[in-house]
Amino acid sequence: MDPEFGVGTAPRKRESWRTTLLLAYQSLGVVYGDLSISPLYVYKSTFAEDIKHSDTNEEIFGALSFVFWTLTLIPLIKYVTIVLRADDNGEGGTFALYSLICRHANVSLLPNRQVADEELSTYKLEYPPEVAQRSRVKDWLEKHKKLHTALLVMVMIGTCMVIGDGVLTPAISVFSAVSGLELSLSKDQHEYAVIPITCVILVFLFALQHYGTHRVGFLFAPIVLSWLLCMSAIGLYNIIVWNPHVYRALNPSYMITFLKKTRKSGWMSLGGILLCMTGSEAMFADLGHFSYSAIQLAFTSLVYPSLILGYMGQAAYLSKHHNLDASYQIGFYIAVPESVRWPVLVLAILASVVGSQAIISGTFSIINQSQSLSCFPRVKVVHTSDKIHGQIYIPEVNWMLMILCIAVTVGFRNTKHMGNASGLAVITVMLVTTCLMSVVIMLCWHRSPLLALAFFLFFGSMEALYLSASLIKFLEGAWVPILLSLILLAVMFVWHHVTIRKYEYDMHNKVTLEWLLALGDKLGMVRVPGIGLVYTDLTSGVPANFSRFVTNLPAFHRVLVFVCVKSVPVPHVLPAERYLVGRVGPPGHSSYRCIVRYGYRDVHQDVDSFETELVESLATFIKLDALFRCSDAGEPRGSCCSENERENALTVIGSNPLRRHLGLGYDDDHDGVSSSAHDQETHVDGIELAAAPPAIIRNQVRFAVESAATCRRSPGGVADERVLEELHELCEAREAGTAFILGHSHVQTKPGSSLLKKLAVGVGYNFLSRNCRGPDVVLRVPPASLLEVGMVYVL
Repeated sequence: MDPEFGVGTAPRKRESWRTTLLLAYQSLGVVYGDLSISPLYVYKSTFAEDIKHSDTNEEIFGALSFVFWTLTLIPLIKYVTIVLRADDNGEGGTFALYSLICRHANVSLLPNRQVADEELSTYKLEYPPEVAQRSRVKDWLEKHKKLHTALLVMVMIGTCMVIGDGVLTPAISVFSAVSGLELSLSKDQHEYAVIPITCVILVFLFALQHYGTHRVGFLFAPIVLSWLLCMSAIGLYNIIVWNPHVYRALNPSYMITFLKKTRKSGWMSLGGILLCMTGSEAMFADLGHFSYSAIQLAFTSLVYPSLILGYMGQAAYLSKHHNLDASYQIGFYIAVPESVRWPVLVLAILASVVGSQAIISGTFSIINQSQSLSCFPRVKVVHTSDKIHGQIYIPEVNWMLMILCIAVTVGFRNTKHMGNASGLAVITVMLVTTCLMSVVIMLCWHRSPLLALAFFLFFGSMEALYLSASLIKFLEGAWVPILLSLILLAVMFVWHHVTIRKYEYDMHNKVTLEWLLALGDKLGMVRVPGIGLVYTDLTSGVPANFSRFVTNLPAFHRVLVFVCVKSVPVPHVLPAERYLVGRVGPPGHSSYRCIVRYGYRDVHQDVDSFETELVESLATFIKLDALFRCSDAGEPRGSCCSENERENALTVIGSNPLRRHLGLGYDDDHDGVSSSAHDQETHVDGIELAAAPPAIIRNQVRFAVESAATCRRSPGGVADERVLEELHELCEAREAGTAFILGHSHVQTKPGSSLLKKLAVGVGYNFLSRNCRGPDVVLRVPPASLLEVGMVYVL
């Protein structure tokens, strides 16, 4: 279990009330940091237009009514009650919804899908018995390929807006907290102090990212807890002292009165009101770090009441003060008693740093997920903690975010424009979640399309209203997230499109090992000592870059392994199911295929542990494969499969010696669903094996238990001399060293291609490819063991 967040890869059990309370407390610093600091700038952004609150208080009461019902309907009803239940094996977020849809309908654009992926424990396809017919919506989605692209583009838009929020939230949060100095400084001092102090805090915040939040994370929850208690206490004080009848503003009729009186200005001010739910998406995105009950408990028992009291307290104070200095506008600090203003200022700055930290970490996480789905250029991902899952740091993204945050702060210099920009990013992400959630209700929950339509219309109409209020402020700050999103969307779409086309090119130009072996005599092909790991995206066949390499330089390693590192639309792949191993060519050729499967939230291994586990998996596979020989005693003649059939068979070899798990294998040339077999049991070297009859190996599941044995261990009960020789050869190759053979590609367009294609592929993709991290850096390949093979793709 995750020592900080309580994350485990095993299925979640029902927590005790003590565990739930602890997780609820820890969630305050991670999930609710951004949401809890929104009172710093909501009213200030709302009344930044031409709205003046009059003696009747209709304006301030209308704004309070909007805030109350917005917090109640969207964070409380939509997220806590409905969306949080749409988890993907305990994980949440935009990619969780997308992966659920991809598993329940054939809409995924990932190229290297396999039938064996559906046998993963975390794939989790559960169809209720009452659902006898296929959904018409599902058939419609699967039939139209353009809808697959539209669905992915929608997910990309949501991802781009989250990244944009990672730029805007730290800027507006820290700036709003520091702007409390305006009540203690003169106007000139304030103008020359707030911006530099904000920039210094932002630089300090981003400079600490490479240390990892786990080092200071224990401070997050107490800071947010203190801030929430402080804010609610101040709010309660203002209600009692200034206007105990402020609760009347919770009547929704005040919203109608507000819009009637303020008209266009009131509608535009909704872009400031929607900031009250900034950070609500984090409740769903960080679901994997905690649990549904913990997040629900923390929000309903503490966060929601504190926010309501805070907003009501500000409204109560403002309802009795109508002649505020225009330069101070209607900020949070004006309602703070002067005797505690400085301690509250310090606490607010600390809380804004915590809230900014949460969105920065979330930006790192969602970029890593985008990269795993081939939707983002390769970047270096640094894992800042060996014990805490998901603590990552991306250097390039971190410094780009810092530069953009400082640019936004220096360029806008006021809460109004920052709020307009942040509001558009927030509401777009929520609208994307609403659209995806409507599809999940139909396809994954198997509910009536009318229910999904009702969900979409009810919440989508509210979010569309807020979106329209944000878009109308395009020239007043809202252009920033739109510009950032368009740039990121173009980068992500071009990268994903060319990646798919490159895979299709490889599939079209792949060759068989038999073809290479047939050329061996003519070319004088030799085998050199060591293990050669050929990285490829293909799950079958020999990639074209390797065939060209061998035909020009006819030599390759004694043990050859074609390695495919692929992503599966699940959050995590259990270690016992990570490696899918099979042969390429006859047993005496010592050529293998290893497909390494990761989920979109999995942490990729370093080279040393990966190399060790790969060799262990090969050794276990060699011993397991001996049980499926046609020469096994007691089998009728003709019941065995041919060698050609066996070359396409793959077997799961577990890598976790602490967990017994049945592995699953399949023939990747067949589209049929694999089934299980428990017919024979054998013991080899202390490893319990359950073998399927060889007559049904070809389109059946194979069962194997992972082994902690290495190639140095004696094979014990394995009597086949050929197996002993193969294990000995693997051991010698490991001692001779390992070479990592990677492709170095260049893409060019076909003659006669359109100008747009030439710009996107020939210029855009090649620029990104040259300036992003190479696959050797992403896979952490040591330079001394790297062998790059050039490849030109003509698309």
